[in-house]
Amino acid sequence: MIDFDDFLKVDIRTGTVTDAQPFPEARKPAIKLWVDFGGEIGVRKTSAQLTHHYTPDALIGQQVCAVVNFPPRQIGKFMSEILVLGMPDQNGEVVLIAPDKKVPDGGRLF
Repeated sequence: MIDFDDFLKVDIRTGTVTDAQPFPEARKPAIKLWVDFGGEIGVRKTSAQLTHHYTPDALIGQQVCAVVNFPPRQIGKFMSEILVLGMPDQNGEVVLIAPDKKVPDGGRLF
């Protein structure tokens, strides 16, 4: 069990994918994402293993939820700055977590 203060340490925000590119150098099939969280946070990048349900072109313009306060992590030659959130489908493939209606970029989960 955690308390509410532990939950508040995790900064989960909504952003819009502004660019998405294949990441063929990754060990597992992945897509590089650039996500705009608005003025306070700006654009951050990550890679995600989303290739089963998503293509780079289809991701552009889509809102996603991501943890924005993890330290950057090197993924091959690519620096990941955020963790985009998803849930496994019945086969264990990632389905993105996103608001069901358009919300302002940078909005924090509560």
